[in-house]
Amino acid sequence: MKRSKTKKRFKGVRYSFRPKSYWEESDPLSAILRNITGENRRQMITDFWNAGRLEDLDPTLLKDELDPDTSASLGRIHPSFMGGEFLPGFLSGEVEIARICLRSTTSDVITLRARPAPSGIAYRIADEYDGQFTLPITFSERPLTLLEVIRQFDDGSLDEVDCSQGLAHAYNLLNGAGLGPAEASKYLRGFTSIQSRIYRQLNNHFDHVYDEWFKNPPWKNDDEQDGEDDSES
Repeated sequence: MKRSKTKKRFKGVRYSFRPKSYWEESDPLSAILRNITGENRRQMITDFWNAGRLEDLDPTLLKDELDPDTSASLGRIHPSFMGGEFLPGFLSGEVEIARICLRSTTSDVITLRARPAPSGIAYRIADEYDGQFTLPITFSERPLTLLEVIRQFDDGSLDEVDCSQGLAHAYNLLNGAGLGPAEASKYLRGFTSIQSRIYRQLNNHFDHVYDEWFKNPPWKNDDEQDGEDDSES
């Protein structure tokens, strides 16, 4: 069995947490947001909910998935409104359990989903570009623990993308190509976030991971190696 990259543990994070079900919501807002694909819409709905003004929001924006014309209209307001709106449709009974959010121009989203399967739960991950992903855990008899969800991102991979440090770091590596360590830390810290309304401490864990990672990013090692090579020539 391939060794997992999941090694980090941080104080205060309950890695053994396991939800009773993926199909029972802990609060009304989570029930509304569960399968809403658009990242900006999710934030908008949350803001209106917190302000007690959800009834003022256009009902169209409360749909799980928007039709292409509505998605295009939102994109004309700002490209970031397209983020998540072009994810693949949900399979029967499928729900989102976590997502990677990128601070790109179009606020791209990568979704981790669970669906009922014979004798258990099946998992898949998808993006908005028909990417081909591989997950370390594709089936379980009961919902995953927080640690197991973290492993999905640490050991998951996307074809034709450098996932040597896991899917959690793949998008930083991809967008950090050509940047020096100072530039990478400045522009890419906060570029990738991993979130879940089921696993509330998932973002907390990866926030710590990214803090540590950017203190010693791979670009720094490359630059140091280049300097050593220059000094030897």
